[in-house]
Amino acid sequence: MIWLALPAVAAAAYYLLALVAAVRWPHSHRPRAQAGTPAPLSILKPIHGRDPRFYEAIRSHAAQDYPLFEILFGVSDARDPALADIARLQSEFPARSIAVFVVSTAAPNAKVGVLAELAKHARYPLLLVNDSDIEVEPGYLRAVAAPLDDPAIGMVTCLYRGLGESWASRAEALGLATEFTPSVLVARLLGVVEFALGSTMMFRADALRQIGGFESIADYLADDYQLGRHIHALGYRIEFAPIVVETDLGGESWAQTWRHQVRWSRTIRVSHPGGYYGYAVTHATLWVLVAFAAGQWWPGAVALGLRMAAGILAGAILRDRHVVRYFWLIPLRDLFGFAVWLGGAFGSTVYWRDRKLELHRDGRINLEA
Repeated sequence: MIWLALPAVAAAAYYLLALVAAVRWPHSHRPRAQAGTPAPLSILKPIHGRDPRFYEAIRSHAAQDYPLFEILFGVSDARDPALADIARLQSEFPARSIAVFVVSTAAPNAKVGVLAELAKHARYPLLLVNDSDIEVEPGYLRAVAAPLDDPAIGMVTCLYRGLGESWASRAEALGLATEFTPSVLVARLLGVVEFALGSTMMFRADALRQIGGFESIADYLADDYQLGRHIHALGYRIEFAPIVVETDLGGESWAQTWRHQVRWSRTIRVSHPGGYYGYAVTHATLWVLVAFAAGQWWPGAVALGLRMAAGILAGAILRDRHVVRYFWLIPLRDLFGFAVWLGGAFGSTVYWRDRKLELHRDGRINLEA
């Protein structure tokens, strides 16, 4: 029965790597001082409805202390309820350059179609794209712009944490901090550096032109991964800024969480299939239970201990209060995460916003009838 302990041993090795990566992270991602005046930048914000704490999220951008920047919002529906919040933002910050565009797009990825239009109106050499529900802290713009002083760096991204108001969204936030974040840390430690996170993507307008604009990724669902991959293919590095942003997951139901997570999993599967199937080894709690059932107590106990330690340390990096409060639920969240992984391993239909999409093997999408 010893062989039944091997997956737990592999999971223990993975989370030992995660611990090493987490210990190294704060020292390898220190704030950079900018030389001279930061370059002006354009924030591109595609919007679809009002996310939880939407106004707080967009206000945190408008209130940034940065010499010169503009915020361009794009919506596909002239009746979008988010427009009222954007008007309120314009009223609160009359001196700030804030513009709204109603965009009609036939792009399979409607978000990217909106971004393509916003990019045409952007006036400045640096572009920042992040999700509409991302709330940032003071100093964010300076922190993500500073690394681009290095001409070898082509994109800057950053880690993020989640807030939840229901048990389903708290579980998702816990998984984001203790499962997803360790995977990012390990990937960077092992030299997997061609990806960016949708929480923040700062890059030069010139690099966007070189890859053919947003139009070059309009057929893909994983636009953040594709944008990072395309810019990395130009020979640039992608770096993480030493700052963490926040997304509010609201009070979603278990069904909403399941659909959201399975979409994410299927997207990862087609974008990076080798990594996706290799990710099976990271479901430590499952392999711990298998080891315990086989009477292999020591391998199981070590794997569980390393898994818990890595999750808690990743939560500390994110300054995530969900991890402090609910760390004891990590094993249960792991089992839910394994079910999501199985759901993501099969099927090609995903639901995004109010659209049903067919996902192809190369990551491209088309709208289902």
